[in-house]
Amino acid sequence: MKKLIQISDCHIDDDKLAMGADTQLNLERIIAEIAKLSFDALLITGDLTHNGTLSAYQRLKELLTPIKQPVYVFGGNHDQSEHLSDVFADNLFDTITLGNWTVVDIDSVQPDKTSGRVTQAALNTLDKQLDNTHSEYVMLALHHPVVSMNSSWDDSLSLENPQELFQTLDKHSKIRSIIFGHAHEAAEFTRDKLDIISCPSTALQFTHEPRIGFNIYNLHTNGTLDWQTQWI
Repeated sequence: MKKLIQISDCHIDDDKLAMGADTQLNLERIIAEIAKLSFDALLITGDLTHNGTLSAYQRLKELLTPIKQPVYVFGGNHDQSEHLSDVFADNLFDTITLGNWTVVDIDSVQPDKTSGRVTQAALNTLDKQLDNTHSEYVMLALHHPVVSMNSSWDDSLSLENPQELFQTLDKHSKIRSIIFGHAHEAAEFTRDKLDIISCPSTALQFTHEPRIGFNIYNLHTNGTLDWQTQWI
């Protein structure tokens, strides 16, 4: 079994407060809890910073110092790709291998838009990645929700073309789960036995949930998955 931890939507800024929350202190609290755990990798699924400044990414990297395991990241709609690459070049990825599982990054970010879209080029690349993977099981990770959140969340800010994505995914039997952030809430959905899981924000939730949290995934060698949200 391999253990993956997901955090999302840290919204670190040059100012300590972003969206009315002390996002730096909140992430520091989250990282302190994660550092106590035994796990194989940490994944950050977008909106690492609030305004995409170089100094915010540098501050985020400092906050992640207690984590000794591999850290993997990709950007969200609040991120600035050049500054993200400047600071986290060694942490960007296309795929992560964890035992007989592969985690595949799907780029859903659109320039200057809050909502997401997976381009046809990205879908073609994903199709080839899934064809060529040697792993027995696959987890997909992206920033934007791929299903209606059934909450106060505005679904128009989610992925604009989920059906196009699912048309590609439906061709591949190794996929077991899809994980994402962006909505600032913990939720679970299923689609044809596919687990679809939303990660809470380390900054604040858009629901009435007052706590901050992260997700822990146990990736079993038989292809089953169990997970929990750890709140603090």
